Amino acid sequence: MDSSLAAISLLLFSLFSMVYTSTIGVQYISELLQIQERERAPPSFQVAAARGVLHRLLPSHSSAFEFRIISKEKCGGEGACFIINNHPSSYKSGAPEIVISGVTGVEVLAGLHWYLKYWCGSHISWQKTGGAQLFSIPPLGSLPRVQDGGILVQRPIPWNYYQNAVTSSYTFAWWDWERWEQEIDWMALQGINLPLAFTGQETIWRKVFQKFNITNSDLDDFFGGPAFLAWSRMGNLHGFESNKSQFNARWGGPLPESWFDGQLTLQKKILARMYELGMTPVLPAFSGNVPAAFKDMFPSAKITRLGNWFSVKRNPKWCCTYLLDATDPLFIEIGRTFIEEQLKEYGRTSHIYNCDTFDENTPLVDDPGYISSLGAAIFSGMQGGDDNAMWLMQALLHSVPLGKLVVLDLYAEVKPIWISSEQFYGVPYIWKVIVASLLSLYLTDSHLCMLHNFAGNIEMYGILDAIASGPIEALTSENSTMVGIGMSMEGIEQNPIVYDLMSEMAFQHKKVDVKAWIELYIARRYGRSSPLIRDAWNILYHTIYNCTDEAYDKNRDVIVAFPDVNPSLISSLLEMYPHYGKPTSRRAILREKTNAYEQPHLWYSTSEVIKALELFIASGKELSASNTYSYDLVDLTRQSLAKYANELFLKIIDAYKFKDVNKVTSLSQKFLDLVEDMDTLLACHDGFLLGPWLESAKQLAQNEEEEKQFEWNARSQITMWFDNTEEEASLLRDYGNKYWSGLLRDYYGPRAAIYFKILIESVENGEDFRLHKWRREWIKLTNNWQSSRKLFPVTSSGNAVSISRSLYNKYLRSES
Repeated sequence: MDSSLAAISLLLFSLFSMVYTSTIGVQYISELLQIQERERAPPSFQVAAARGVLHRLLPSHSSAFEFRIISKEKCGGEGACFIINNHPSSYKSGAPEIVISGVTGVEVLAGLHWYLKYWCGSHISWQKTGGAQLFSIPPLGSLPRVQDGGILVQRPIPWNYYQNAVTSSYTFAWWDWERWEQEIDWMALQGINLPLAFTGQETIWRKVFQKFNITNSDLDDFFGGPAFLAWSRMGNLHGFESNKSQFNARWGGPLPESWFDGQLTLQKKILARMYELGMTPVLPAFSGNVPAAFKDMFPSAKITRLGNWFSVKRNPKWCCTYLLDATDPLFIEIGRTFIEEQLKEYGRTSHIYNCDTFDENTPLVDDPGYISSLGAAIFSGMQGGDDNAMWLMQALLHSVPLGKLVVLDLYAEVKPIWISSEQFYGVPYIWKVIVASLLSLYLTDSHLCMLHNFAGNIEMYGILDAIASGPIEALTSENSTMVGIGMSMEGIEQNPIVYDLMSEMAFQHKKVDVKAWIELYIARRYGRSSPLIRDAWNILYHTIYNCTDEAYDKNRDVIVAFPDVNPSLISSLLEMYPHYGKPTSRRAILREKTNAYEQPHLWYSTSEVIKALELFIASGKELSASNTYSYDLVDLTRQSLAKYANELFLKIIDAYKFKDVNKVTSLSQKFLDLVEDMDTLLACHDGFLLGPWLESAKQLAQNEEEEKQFEWNARSQITMWFDNTEEEASLLRDYGNKYWSGLLRDYYGPRAAIYFKILIESVENGEDFRLHKWRREWIKLTNNWQSSRKLFPVTSSGNAVSISRSLYNKYLRSES
């Protein structure tokens, strides 16, 4: 899903007749920060909320810490900070040992995390990626003391941004309050204070459009199903106006009434906790997308249809949503009403709003004046409902008053725009990283972001050197307008090392020595270190986590993106690129994409990574009791086997080229055995299971019919999506693929078996590969799988060390 925003941004840059390097835009940010400070929850509320996080994280040590909220003046500058001190009464039995002070509850908890990391050797990660390593923390009464005078850590910039517009669907779609509470705890401990808060907005939209005489039933075709809400919010898709009894013909909708009520209640809990901790939740705003019924209710309104969005045959029943023209008087009125309705429902706001009209859509015209008028109208709607509104977005617009726009530099760790745009021409921005499969960053009022992951795919990937230096280079550059850093992944719960380092950069003033940092990371993550595990991570640092190839794109591993192509076309690619997969050159990879097959992208030597895996397995005697180690071991074994599967598949196609039916048959069976083995491997850790995703979807249902609907949503998003014909698959097929136990064995394995069956038949019968038969069969398989109700385990089984060792010996030993 490539966004057109980068192109729009570059187009808009040309509107500036002179280079504008003033930092006056940043000065306006301080005015908003003062407003937010006055409206912040009372110190007692923030301390209570912070103590709640401590109790959930480390109940045995709740009495060991005292928390305090302090003013910015005590930070030694204008910015926020946290201070760690020995408690003056720590010598008394039962008294607190450490006192942590911070400007907000978030700074207090970031200080707690800092102390636990660097004085107690602990590690905090998502539960799916191994959870928290806390056994290294000394017992109550013997916590390490800090130096006299305490530790002062300042924020160099005010904001630490988190999320992506689609994270709400790829990761958060089925979360209940218990899971959200865990995530907000994690955010606060990481120092995140500027998260998106998009949950429950469909209920607000119903209230808004009711004021314009649009009924709830009129909106059934405006909202997607629970797993596809992110894209209906962005105006990428809409429901089919007929067959209303068939939810699977309407992007998983219509939304049941229980969904509206439950999600609004959930959003209020989310916002309440964020405000209690002193966070600045970012609410959505009106981007111009309206329901189809709007054009009938207001026939004189200026309404047009957007272009195609990944729809098979550009079918308007799936794509091409309606956009209200920015010059229409109703535009600003709807925008104002939406902001007012949120204020009415939630009781307050942080004054920062997010919306992007052309997020994964293309503007109707490439006229800068059109984009400019649209931006002005969007902001006018925000400001109409909130005098202090500020717009956080992914593109630079000159039509928004200076100081009222903050840009997200979405791909800053790979290709920062702040350098080529002269600090976004004075507009504040956020340096962002896109973690995991890729990064995607944009800036306004300078926020540097990491995009790192697409669709929640499971792929080991990162650019640690860039993360450790990029934000510092941006911050210390001449006339810097950077006001934040952030993470803008499409899906979370992967690559914990990348998120750990990126979160820490919100409090770093100098470039980080990554090699030294990793040494500490290893000891913290596993509770101990060893020469073997250090050597393994040294290899990973110089290979997987050192991608210097700007062309890196979404991974297309064969197992989770099985080719929908004629093998003769793949064969021709092999002739063009005979050295694919060989470690002779780091860039010996296939970059060109064809309609035939997107080759998997390699940016490292697979043989080196297999050596790292060997060292990881050898560390099992010392580290096997560590859940964090088990996660990393399974992930690294999965990564190595996935790349091995790519090369195995290419060998099958090579045998097909020479019509060697025996070799095609034997290698195909080996591939299918590998899929089974990988499924067994993934079953060893809770972080790689299909079952929890499906069960969390069903648990939000109020009756059996909703269970079926929600499960169909959950299954469809991670496989085909929808919008396919009998012989032509959805253009979004496999975009949300996952390496999950259950999904490989039950879906990708049978799908691969169909392909190989037809491949072998074509060689035996001396005929061309029956591509249309292949497509019909695998599309049918997918449709049946999406509607299935089969249950899958929700807890792990199997020994990660023994299974990883067995698979290494079976498939990889000769490759190292």
